[in-house]
Amino acid sequence: MDIALEKINATEALIKITLKQDDYQQTVDEKIKDYSKKANIKGFRPGKVPQGMIRKMYGKSILVDEINALLSKNLMEYIQKSDLKVLAEPVPNVEKSENIDWDNQQDFEFEYNIGFADDFEVKVDDSLELDLYSIEVTDEVVNETIENVTSQFGEVNPVDKAEETDAVRAGLKIGEDFDKEVSLEIAKLEKSGVKALKGKAVEDEVTLKVGKDISADYLATISGGERFEEKTEGLFKIVAVERVTPAELNDELFKKAFPGEEIADEEQFRTRVKEIIGTNYDRESEFFFNQKTREKLIENAGIALPDQFLRDFLLRTSEQIDAENIETQYNYYADELRWSLIKGEIMEGSAIEVNQEEVLEEAKNMIKLQFAQSGMPIEQLESSLDGFAMNYLQGENGENYRKVHGQVETQKVYSLIKEKAVLNEKTIGLEDFRNL
Repeated sequence: MDIALEKINATEALIKITLKQDDYQQTVDEKIKDYSKKANIKGFRPGKVPQGMIRKMYGKSILVDEINALLSKNLMEYIQKSDLKVLAEPVPNVEKSENIDWDNQQDFEFEYNIGFADDFEVKVDDSLELDLYSIEVTDEVVNETIENVTSQFGEVNPVDKAEETDAVRAGLKIGEDFDKEVSLEIAKLEKSGVKALKGKAVEDEVTLKVGKDISADYLATISGGERFEEKTEGLFKIVAVERVTPAELNDELFKKAFPGEEIADEEQFRTRVKEIIGTNYDRESEFFFNQKTREKLIENAGIALPDQFLRDFLLRTSEQIDAENIETQYNYYADELRWSLIKGEIMEGSAIEVNQEEVLEEAKNMIKLQFAQSGMPIEQLESSLDGFAMNYLQGENGENYRKVHGQVETQKVYSLIKEKAVLNEKTIGLEDFRNL
């Protein structure tokens, strides 16, 4: 057997495999012999079917199967031993294969087109400079959050006329087909919408225009995801006007807001609120840092890809991708591929590994976060967390485990980058951070 690589360009090549009769004939003969012992053919006793008959009846299919097995095994071994970062699957030259004369040929030649990433370098050291932002938690934000909490746990009462801080329930009719009851907060409307509803009472009707009085996004939120075009008019008939009397800052509120925690007074409550805001800000900052780091490493590496080869691969293998959306989808896919290559290079160069205990711990942290967001006390779940996490990791035929394993890998890569790179640490206000 002879395997040769013929480069087409910097990111594509042909792998040519030539098989001689000696490469496959012995195995084919052994399989024919084995078939003759096991075949059950009318007119012959079991194990006494002549090999010549088996060769005539099944010889070609046995030959094809054996050659396909040889090709698959040796092609994969060749790729694994090569220095090439091969992408997607090798594409066989179908035209060449279709011209094979299986009845008469003894030597065969096959071709496979492969795509691979060009050589690249990833530097994670003091030559890599990155910005790391810390978002300031201001008293204004803490006060606003506490107002929201007191409103959330406040008492809702009906009132006669709507004010800007009230909410209304209303029947909404748009066109002939859309008619349902919605609930909206007046303060979330555009200025003209607030003005239109202010002072209105039960049974009053108000027409709001999408994009002028009410944003399309907010209308979609209150209407169950239904989206309407700009300038569409909706008729709101008020069913109820509701006003929230904020809850008092007392022990009852502290227990509702932070079940299972010991909050003694308003000062401790305020401190705890500030901690939670800070945690959320840290999560936003970390996400932003990771995204910008990824973008910079992709740009610095300058990885050339076999673009057309990969486009063809996506069109051939994905049901969601077609000629109309290939460019948008390909750009996302290419960046994901580049990041995967960079991450792999960093892990290999730094001997980063992930063990099962780390994957289990990450799954437990994910579950804790989900329960915390739903308001359920974490303390009540501690004894069951291992079981929940194991069940999750075993789900989706192992896909959940692979996903969490990948998350832990990524976290370790970003941690290494923070350790090795030069970080410009900056404190910034929330509004300025959102404008970055």
